[in-house]
Amino acid sequence: MSAEPPIDRSGRSGSVGLVVLLAAALVGAALALSFLNGEAAQPWILALLAGLSVIGVFALFAGAVGLIQFASRGGRDDLGGAIAATSDEGVLVTDSGGRIVFANEAYLDLTRADGPAGARTVERVFAGNADVAEAIYRLSQAARGGKRASEEARVTLPDGRGAWFRIGVRPVERKGGRGVETIWTLDDVTRERERHENVFQELQHAVDFLDHAPAGFFAARGDGAIVYMNATLAGWLDQDLTQVGAGALTLGDVLAGDGAALVAAVPPKPGAIATEIIDVDLKTRGGRSLPARLLHAVAWAVDGTPGASRTLVLDRGPGADVSEPLRAAEVRFARFFNNTPLAIATVDARGGVERTNAPFAKLFGERLKDASGDRSIYAGLAGERDRAALEAAIAAAAGGAGDVAPVDVTLPGDGGRSARLFVTRVDDAEGGEAAVVYALDTTDQRALEAQFAQSQKMQAVGQLAGGVAHDFNNVLTAIIGYSDLLLANHRPTDPSFQDIMQIKQNANRAASLVRQLLAFSRRQTLRPQVIVLGDVLAELRMLLGRLVGEKVKLELVHGRDLWPVKADLNQFEQVIINLVVNARDAMVDGGTVTIRTRNVTAAEVSAFGHRGLPPADYVMIDVDDTGSGIPEEILDKIFEPFFSTKEVGKGTGLGLSTVYGIVKQTDGYVFALSEPGEGATFRIFLPRHVATEVEEAKPAAIAAAPQDMTGRGTVLLVEDEDAVRAFGARALASRGYDVIEARSGVEALEQMEKHGSAVELVVSDVVMPEMDGPSLLRELRKKQPDLKIIFVSGYAEDAFKKNLPDGESFAFLPKPFTLKQLVQAVKDTMGA
Repeated sequence: MSAEPPIDRSGRSGSVGLVVLLAAALVGAALALSFLNGEAAQPWILALLAGLSVIGVFALFAGAVGLIQFASRGGRDDLGGAIAATSDEGVLVTDSGGRIVFANEAYLDLTRADGPAGARTVERVFAGNADVAEAIYRLSQAARGGKRASEEARVTLPDGRGAWFRIGVRPVERKGGRGVETIWTLDDVTRERERHENVFQELQHAVDFLDHAPAGFFAARGDGAIVYMNATLAGWLDQDLTQVGAGALTLGDVLAGDGAALVAAVPPKPGAIATEIIDVDLKTRGGRSLPARLLHAVAWAVDGTPGASRTLVLDRGPGADVSEPLRAAEVRFARFFNNTPLAIATVDARGGVERTNAPFAKLFGERLKDASGDRSIYAGLAGERDRAALEAAIAAAAGGAGDVAPVDVTLPGDGGRSARLFVTRVDDAEGGEAAVVYALDTTDQRALEAQFAQSQKMQAVGQLAGGVAHDFNNVLTAIIGYSDLLLANHRPTDPSFQDIMQIKQNANRAASLVRQLLAFSRRQTLRPQVIVLGDVLAELRMLLGRLVGEKVKLELVHGRDLWPVKADLNQFEQVIINLVVNARDAMVDGGTVTIRTRNVTAAEVSAFGHRGLPPADYVMIDVDDTGSGIPEEILDKIFEPFFSTKEVGKGTGLGLSTVYGIVKQTDGYVFALSEPGEGATFRIFLPRHVATEVEEAKPAAIAAAPQDMTGRGTVLLVEDEDAVRAFGARALASRGYDVIEARSGVEALEQMEKHGSAVELVVSDVVMPEMDGPSLLRELRKKQPDLKIIFVSGYAEDAFKKNLPDGESFAFLPKPFTLKQLVQAVKDTMGA
């Protein structure tokens, strides 16, 4: 998601009226002075100039100390604005007059807005929806009262589908007394609601299972009032379930004789939960007795006051086979205990394992045996730090603690397995049991968390790299362009000619570094074509052989009948070269670099075990080396830009990050595999290209620049960077074109109103304040559908092409460009 919000009018704006008033005052002063003769006007002129100088100096000092602040261009570099713009939650900000000053893409998507121009306030979006009208009214009233509020409401969408939205509002007072803004948040919680409904349904099923269990069950308060009874027990006692829970039914109503007194006489155990087995007689509503056994569990308060109780009731009447149901119950319990996904074990105070279920045995395996051969839970842990934490938890539970914090541990063995252990106490246990340990396997969860964190970090670094590269492209365009202008006016024999050439060559080197940054951020311009990897690698073999040198052996192992892939040929060659050079540098004393290729079907993908690799048909390229390998602590950092293990001055740290960006922009995947001392493998998966019946034709590249670089016609040059615009105007004017300049898309429209019929071509930057290039093109097409346009950008063509209508025709010139490239692009486009 782009960090630039679709709507952001939060920057301060100046007053046009004050500017006009100031200009009128200055013009009036000038006219007044013009009526005075020279000697009489001189003191007034000096006084006017002195006053303006004092105002200017004061403005400079006020700006330096912060009394005067200059507005930014839409808050482009504001971190809070970037966070709001990329949030998955819809964010809308309105001013005190109800006008929209900010809206992110998520808000436009949720409100089904047709672009930024179709954005509406929350009240207008839901104005005709009766389901949510009251909630919106309450939120609006809360906002006017300066309060925060949040509502959830069900909304009927235009397509007839129902959805749940969580709508929030909070007023924010802007700094400097600039009024109060209202922040609206909008989030689609339909799935969350559906999940809650599913949980409720599952809970209903669980209650239904309990209601119809083959044993009776009831729950009571400390005063003996029954708050729950299952349907089985109610059937035995002929009780009305509607009377349960209202306080109308007590223990005395269901226990015959002194049964209630017997239950009340259970010895107290302050601060503990005690379970007693009590044989009593139940009584039905008609007065009939029913012998039963109660498994009665009571939670005692610290002061010995009885709390809530949970009681299982077993029918022990003359007609009931007592032994068989109990045996069957034990079998069912054993099945549930062993088949639950939760690993469970009981341990003694020293950590010795008493009993375990099947998942616990599977999770820890044979590792539970310590050096003496005894079964110890500590033997299943990988580190002493984990052992100390678990010992403390078991000691706390054995000492009677009721709330023991969970312990995260690492399990020994390959794969970095981990688990979270929950320890609870055991009361009145037999056989030395001191605690129950519940274990959850958290290996996959931790791996996903680490992968997500790495992905977020790479995305953030990529956005930063892309932004830096974009700004550098503008600077380098100006440097290279003005170097070309100087070279055009100097002969090779001039002393300064070589100095200018050095400036241009170093600017081109900087441009190469910028392209690597753009490759990492996946914003560079690619020209994909269908290629066969076997042929490409065969042609590269000679070059790669020279790169690795004499100490390193290069081997190519080609797979049979490799599928075609679609990639930028030059960029793919750069990927292979970077990986081979990286492998060569890892083998100082020599070794072997092996490049392997093979087809991988969708069914084979899972066998490689790479997380995040979706099943599909791929062509795999492995680049192996026999070097010292990559340490585990830096394996996750090697694709980050500017990260390098080489000495200072011997690498830019952009080689592997370039590989990462190019592969990702080609819709591929790259993984680094290494074991210390056993070399490293970089594995690339490129998606298989399936040719269509008619491949899209691509225009052939021009083999050589035309000899005649002059031309005629009127060109509208739109560029917000003054240096780039000035260079472009001079370059085109020197070749015979009439150039009209514009600093923004809005100014370009004004120029088109004046010179529209004369303009034959528009050369426009893509990223500009007020109105970007694609928006400018849409406006121009309304009046001149056949107008030719060249877009200029440091980003890839695909980065903005998606914002244009389908089938839109335009030319593209990537930054940085030379004078020759600019003139040739203009000449080719005007002559097309």
